[in-house]
Amino acid sequence: MQRFVCEQNIAHFQKLLETAEDETLRRTLLGLLSAAKRELALLNSEISGADLSPMGYRRPASDAAAVQAQLRASFDAPSHAYMLIDAGPGLTIIDVNDAFTRATLTMRAAIVGKPLFEVFPDNPAIDTADGVSNVYELLRTVVETGQPHALAVQRYDIRNAEGVFVERYWQSIYTPVRDADGRMICLQLNVEDVTAEVLAN
Repeated sequence: MQRFVCEQNIAHFQKLLETAEDETLRRTLLGLLSAAKRELALLNSEISGADLSPMGYRRPASDAAAVQAQLRASFDAPSHAYMLIDAGPGLTIIDVNDAFTRATLTMRAAIVGKPLFEVFPDNPAIDTADGVSNVYELLRTVVETGQPHALAVQRYDIRNAEGVFVERYWQSIYTPVRDADGRMICLQLNVEDVTAEVLAN
């Protein structure tokens, strides 16, 4: 029922935006639309992960150690920030490398095993923040197509050590990771902080 209400709200706010001319009303509707999309993404990520198909996501009996061993050479590259995500319900973070923790101001022990959007929520100070909903839609696309996909430069603020959100822009690529039999076992995120370039323009 909650999913249905979110979907109806999204459709309603989008329709209202098409005809709204008053700038204040448009800003309000954009905030409401972003909130509804975020709520739907969070709900779907908790219930079904990145796969909404009737069969749902079936993670093979591969453990995190096997996944990491398969990817170890590229995963540990000091100049590339990587994260592994279980595409099942909760979108749990399987592992991250040191470059990822440096880029995102996190600590591996504090985020591995936690749901992706619990660790990386939208900045609540920005009504139209759309990082959660855009990332969730891209994860669904990767699972549905089985192909890598890149997200356009995305503002997605992160929390610093004091828990304060800091402005960040990212270029990211999401890739399905497969076992020797070709079954998808998780998703790999490669992210690059492009904040300096964006703010310089």
